Amino acid sequence: MHMTDDELKALLTGRIASVKARVTAACHRAGRPRDSVTIVAITKTVPVHIAALLPELGIPNLGENRPQELWKKAAAIPGATWHFTGHLQRNKAERTLPLVKLLHTLDSTRLAEAVGGAVPALLEVNCSREPAKSGFAPEELPAVADGLLSLPCLRVEGLMTMAAHAEDPEECRPTFAELRALRDELRARTGWPLPHLSMGMTNDFEIAIGEGATFIRLGTVLFEGLGGK
Repeated sequence: MHMTDDELKALLTGRIASVKARVTAACHRAGRPRDSVTIVAITKTVPVHIAALLPELGIPNLGENRPQELWKKAAAIPGATWHFTGHLQRNKAERTLPLVKLLHTLDSTRLAEAVGGAVPALLEVNCSREPAKSGFAPEELPAVADGLLSLPCLRVEGLMTMAAHAEDPEECRPTFAELRALRDELRARTGWPLPHLSMGMTNDFEIAIGEGATFIRLGTVLFEGLGGK
C-alpha cells in the first residue's frame, strides 16, 4: 500500500484514536484508571519511517522482538521509549539493554545473570503451555523466583505472557487471570512490588485489561497493511 506521508499520518491517527477509545472503555469496564495501561506499539513488521511517526502521534512506547531491528530503529528514532519483547540471547544483551526501558521477556536464570541491574525486567511465563513458546512454566516460577532473590541488583517488575490465539477473545481470559494470580503469589513470596503485567495483543487486549494488564503489546491493529521493509 503506497501512501503519501500525509495519508499515512491520517490513517495512523485514526487507528490510534480508535485503539485509545477501546482501551479507555476497557479500563472503565474494569473500574481502572486509564493511565494504568500503557500501549506498546510492536513495530517489528513496519519500516523505520512508519515507526518514527508513532511518538509524534501519541504512542511513544515502541517494542521490538529482534535485537538487530531494535538497534537500527533506536538509532533512527531518538524520541521513542523502547521495549524489548522477543527472545534475547545473552550475547546480544550488552548492546541491546542500554537502549530499552523494559525487558518484557526474561525467560531464564542465565539471562537474569546477564541482565543484572542493567534494566528492569518482566519474567516471561508460558501460561498457555504451548511447546513452541518460550518462558518459565507456571509451576516452576516459585523456585525460579527463590533463585533470583540471590541476584540483589536484578530489578523484576512483573510478569509477561502471551495467550494462545483464539477466535473468541474470552477464551484468553483464563491465561491472563492465571498470570495475575501468579504475580500475586510471587509478590507475597518475594516481597517484590511487581506492579506490571504485560499481556494482551491485538486480538485480546480488552480482555487482558479486564484481568489487570498494565502493558498491552499491539501490532496488527495499528499497522495492518503497512508492512514491508
